[in-house]
Amino acid sequence: MATTAPTRHLHASDDPELVRTPAVHYVAVPGSGAPGTDDFYRKKLFVGELARTLGDGDARPVIEIQYWYPEHLLPVEIADFYSVNPVDALQYRVMAAVPEGTTVQELADARARAGTPDSAADVVELLTVPEQDVVQVLHHGPFAEELATLGRLGRFAASLGLRRSGPHHELHLDAFSRTTPQATLRTILRDPVA
Repeated sequence: MATTAPTRHLHASDDPELVRTPAVHYVAVPGSGAPGTDDFYRKKLFVGELARTLGDGDARPVIEIQYWYPEHLLPVEIADFYSVNPVDALQYRVMAAVPEGTTVQELADARARAGTPDSAADVVELLTVPEQDVVQVLHHGPFAEELATLGRLGRFAASLGLRRSGPHHELHLDAFSRTTPQATLRTILRDPVA
């Protein structure tokens, strides 16, 4: 693989690129099913509240989501990630960055103080996504139009002889709810590659 340049975590070009992302520490809540459900949005709000409590009080932490399919389903590459398997079969992890060294006790305290209700069934975890080589691109606009952008990203990766090697990762640079107009949203589409 070509040598990749390091990049900032929350930065991506409008054109597909191969970069090395830094290690990032997260609070996360797993889920399953299609994005956009009431439970998905509840988890999104809850993770944001935990990150605000654990971090520096940022009023709007960036919400990130990793997606993957169960192993028994058809394998997918970058370009066809959302078009081969049923989207309601997705597994996901809603995440927001927290300071390195955040402890399990600090997480438990933050969960007790969170202003957004969680579910007793929610598994809340601390995890680190390691430094890694990724292909990425900045998508502008509605989520429904990500397929075309992922097509561009997938063709770019294929031209370098690279394949997806981990969960698809979306970094939502703009806050959104179910009713937010999507025309101006910015989403980094990122896939680890090997």
